[in-house]
Amino acid sequence: MQNEKIILGIDPGTTIMGFGIIKVTGKKMTFIQMNELLLKKYNDPFTKLKLIFERTIELIDTYHPDEIAIEAPFYGKNVQSMLKLGRAQGVAMAAGLSRQIPITEYMPKKIKMAITGNGNASKEQVAKMLQSTLGLKSLPKNLDSTDGLAAAVCHFYNEGRVELGKGYTGWSAFVKQNEDRLK
Repeated sequence: MQNEKIILGIDPGTTIMGFGIIKVTGKKMTFIQMNELLLKKYNDPFTKLKLIFERTIELIDTYHPDEIAIEAPFYGKNVQSMLKLGRAQGVAMAAGLSRQIPITEYMPKKIKMAITGNGNASKEQVAKMLQSTLGLKSLPKNLDSTDGLAAAVCHFYNEGRVELGKGYTGWSAFVKQNEDRLK
């Protein structure tokens, strides 16, 4: 019997949170689901964070992922956008950590490189490569869900090479690996 595991990939956001789920059996991956949580209609930032947490917990309780791969916020010039993305990512991570699921964080360029071979690939190029690789019949209108799926596939491709992402197995591991940032 081959080892099986489920990987949940998350593209955090306060407007749209994308996610994708794959099943890995031995060296083969199978598409399970991808979707997005639309948050545009909510004005209150705390309501958005609550919904991100609740949806992540719902995904965990439904699909029982063994690991979570999450896209790290990219460093832009807008500090407010960075703060919002960091909060969204932190809430999704907290949901996983509350269920003791190991989390690995990947920079957007690492994910794009793993999927397309080009760290500067567009969202469309990433989506098309995933469509080809996983045999997806169609692509969603918004590509946030394919970004979440890309995080999961990136994690599968980088298995055993944890230096490409930061892994956390619980709160104590997270705090220990981020002591400098938390001071």
